[in-house]
Amino acid sequence: MKLPPIAVTTVGSLPRPGWLGHQTDIDMTLLPAPEVLQEALDDATLLALREQEAAGIDLVTDGEQRRSTFINHILESMEGFDFVERREKSIRRNNTRTRLVPRVVGPVRRKRTAATADLAFVKAHSTLPVKMAVPGPLTVVDTTFDEYYHDEAALAMDVAAAINAELLDLQAAGCDVLQIDEPAMTRYHEKTAEFAARALDRCLEGVTAPTFVHLCYGYPRPGQRQHHYTYPELLEVLMGTKISGFSLEFARSGYDPAILKGCGDRLVMYGCVNPGEGDPESVELVASRIRGALNYIDPSRLLIAPDCGLMTESRESASAKMALLSAAARVVRAGL
Repeated sequence: MKLPPIAVTTVGSLPRPGWLGHQTDIDMTLLPAPEVLQEALDDATLLALREQEAAGIDLVTDGEQRRSTFINHILESMEGFDFVERREKSIRRNNTRTRLVPRVVGPVRRKRTAATADLAFVKAHSTLPVKMAVPGPLTVVDTTFDEYYHDEAALAMDVAAAINAELLDLQAAGCDVLQIDEPAMTRYHEKTAEFAARALDRCLEGVTAPTFVHLCYGYPRPGQRQHHYTYPELLEVLMGTKISGFSLEFARSGYDPAILKGCGDRLVMYGCVNPGEGDPESVELVASRIRGALNYIDPSRLLIAPDCGLMTESRESASAKMALLSAAARVVRAGL
């Protein structure tokens, strides 16, 4: 895989066409018969690919068009979860809001692959390098209701083994970059140090493709402060793992890019565009953010992206923000 300096990518999710549904947690049971749904999902993925190509993205994703949620799409390939009788749970250290989550009812084991067919479809319809994402063990622990293990570390390690098998299959199928989504890590630094960093390494056994951990603060919510827990302590713990790189958010947070000194010689996926609704930032503002990162990261190790997934935006807004990233990258590359 050969990427340009300051390669342009996305975190992963893109908005769905209106005929498929805009929800971030779409109920697939309300959609048409399986063969009709398959055609609709294929068409939506093709649109996501063409929109990325038109915007000048260097490292594409499938837009996560087939995923009911970024977590359950992968968990449904594993034993040990009940998705029918769910339980209410507060997740991400948010004690004011609960959601229905799957129950853990038995040993977590992988039954089948979850995303290799999704990857194959992308590779059949695009010549660009491809990145695919899976949820991380701590985020799975946080987003499920454990009625079996009663031990978060033990659950995380079994989840990690199942995720590792998925990553190895994606790698064997030709995936260029692998991403592990860990929004829970930004909320639970103490659990990351206690067991989740070890679980992350278990995910990576035998993986030789470049890997990122997306240290995410979640989809933007108007008026809600999200960046309660900062990166440096977390990066210090994760520098002891085998992860190739970190996906970090700087546009909404306004964090000083000097934080990137904590990334050592790893790759960085630098969030420099706000994924929330509203007009895109100016090219010069995003270019200035990129130049700030280059004070600490070599261009060959820097990828740029929105802070988070673009699923919650309109298609027009998502395309504009992807094009903004590409335009800003061109400006900065010209000055290298």
